[in-house]
Amino acid sequence: MNQSKVLLFFKGAAMGAADIVPGVSGGTIAFITGIYEQLINSIQSVSWKTVSILKEQGVVAAWNSINGWFLLTLFSGILFSVFTLAKLISYLLVAYPEMLWSFFFGLVVASVWHVSQQIKEWRWINALPILLGILVAWGLSSAAPAQIEATTLNIFLSGCLAICAMILPGISGSFILLLLGMYSVILGAVKSLDIAVLAVFASGCVVGLLTIANMLAWAFRRFHDYTLLVLTGFMIGALDKVWPWKETISFRLNSHGEQVPLIQNNVMPGSYEVLTGQSSELGWALASAACGILIVLLLEQMGRSRH
Repeated sequence: MNQSKVLLFFKGAAMGAADIVPGVSGGTIAFITGIYEQLINSIQSVSWKTVSILKEQGVVAAWNSINGWFLLTLFSGILFSVFTLAKLISYLLVAYPEMLWSFFFGLVVASVWHVSQQIKEWRWINALPILLGILVAWGLSSAAPAQIEATTLNIFLSGCLAICAMILPGISGSFILLLLGMYSVILGAVKSLDIAVLAVFASGCVVGLLTIANMLAWAFRRFHDYTLLVLTGFMIGALDKVWPWKETISFRLNSHGEQVPLIQNNVMPGSYEVLTGQSSELGWALASAACGILIVLLLEQMGRSRH
């Protein structure tokens, strides 16, 4: 594997790690690392035309037509991260929540700035698609979680919806699963390697991924700047979900029967200490946020140096 494929693998691993956290999107990581539009166009190229190329020109031509090595390397990184980091991320969410959420908060804030640099022309009307994105993301993050039965159909549909959210910056696929009441089901299947559940969920992901990729590829071709502006709004709206200090209103049981937060309100660090009797870890939180911002700036600098 050459250097560019190794780097792409780690970009996929970063996307997978982000997708595990309810409130953070792998699409945001794709944006930060400069592969978002290539990812969308590559997924969108997988179609019935690929079958025709396979029949007429062979495997190599069909593979190249869908940017096969790019997709294989990236999704290998995503799957590697999901299956190896699920337990670690789950642990960090419980043991060091303020620092983990602060890191992602800094990551998203810097990502908003990074994406805004790609807008070709700024006008007052740009505020409208940004506002639309903010309202959609904020509305989703504020929605009350439901609880649906883990039937085959519901697992399939959950895969469709979750993968759409995972590919959109600022909208977390994990959080969509949480809203549907399917998060513990899917995370439990990943940890226990329940092949039956994972196969159904993966099938839904494939259908949802091809659908959203075609929609986004069309939007980028026809309305490039407006599409970026809506996606920027998604990321701004998602800041509500990744705020580090929260007051827990209600709990849910996870796949191990343990109580974990379900509905939470954002509070300031000082109020957090009063309400919970715990330290806000403000210093470490600010350091973690600074690390998130620094990573985005370094990735942007690396991207510029390649051009």
